[in-house]
Amino acid sequence: MPERVETVVVGAGQAGLASSYFLTARGREHVVLERGRVAETWRSERWDGFCLNTPNWTLLLPGYEYEDDEPDAFAPLAGVVSYVEGYARSFAAPVREGVTVTRLSPAAGGYLLETTDDALAATNVILATGAFQRPTPAAPGAESAAVVQLHTSAYRRPDQLPEGGVLVVGAGQSGCQIADELIRAGRRVHLSVGRCPWLPRRYRGRDIVRWLFDLGILDDTVDSLPAPQARMACNPPVSGNDGGHDCHPRWLAERGARLLGRIASVDGSRVVLQPGLGESLSFGDAFVEELTGKIDAHAALAGLDLPGAERTRVPAGVVVELPELDLADEAITSILWASGFRPDYSWVDVPLGDADGWPVQEGGVTSHPGLYIVGLNWLHTRKSALFCGVGEDAERVVEHLVQRAAS
Repeated sequence: MPERVETVVVGAGQAGLASSYFLTARGREHVVLERGRVAETWRSERWDGFCLNTPNWTLLLPGYEYEDDEPDAFAPLAGVVSYVEGYARSFAAPVREGVTVTRLSPAAGGYLLETTDDALAATNVILATGAFQRPTPAAPGAESAAVVQLHTSAYRRPDQLPEGGVLVVGAGQSGCQIADELIRAGRRVHLSVGRCPWLPRRYRGRDIVRWLFDLGILDDTVDSLPAPQARMACNPPVSGNDGGHDCHPRWLAERGARLLGRIASVDGSRVVLQPGLGESLSFGDAFVEELTGKIDAHAALAGLDLPGAERTRVPAGVVVELPELDLADEAITSILWASGFRPDYSWVDVPLGDADGWPVQEGGVTSHPGLYIVGLNWLHTRKSALFCGVGEDAERVVEHLVQRAAS
């Protein structure tokens, strides 16, 4: 007979541990299953030079603020892992490391979890496996290119790549930050840009994340989105490296990156590019203009004494649209796919996802009794996947779980 536990939390990252914190506080029996070690995704799917791009003061897991005398600094990867590890220890989270859940199925009284260890039966299951599970497929024909190809989740450092130029596909957070690192390492970087907004690191003397808090933007709820597909839009790039700085396509172009349009297809050495690079860059510009306009209006209404508004533009002539790119002619020896991820719940034997594979839920509560989700972008608010936001969703889910048990 499988071991029976009232609640199983799948995943020991910030979302799973926040759920465990509230389950512990409410005296609910539970275990947390983790395929690797605590904070495994941070350990194994980030590059060595990664820094968190939100300031240390936003590390606000429930009951455990980040202990640091530089609240406006940005934690390096080792600091993030250490923070999550310390959080698990702070309340003795019942984590079982090295246990992968291979199948979740409905069963009498709840659910059966098949694992690489022993099976467990649970009344409740909280899925905290995150949104970064299945890399978005590469462009059609990519396998025909005779160059080294990696998804950014497998990239660690510049010397991991062969000498030569690098084509980075995707201008979201990972793509832009890795492009910056490669440029600093002396690599010739070609950056394929899609329609992704970006943020200034600082505006009128304050970090942009402080403005997002002050304006209530991080509390925007999912019903404010124009369409469900917007949940999967890329995260606006900005960097926490070197004390924090801008890190968007125009900024990278000033530092030597060659900007390209979206990739339509690959045929051997020939990369076909879509038109519309200029429109994509204008989209990013418009996003910044709208956001900074809101900040200016807020500052004026509040009577804040701040430095004047600053604007930056790339010199004319830096951006030239191309119909195609020849990898051999440009001495490009590597392609890094920074084209994002999609959730993967193929191991869950209940209908969970919508047409795009995104789990159907409301505030983390699914239509399947006792099955919950935490830690996704836009689960409930814009900050749902952030250290400063997962706690709110986890608390809501645990409260629902407790009320369900009492009914």
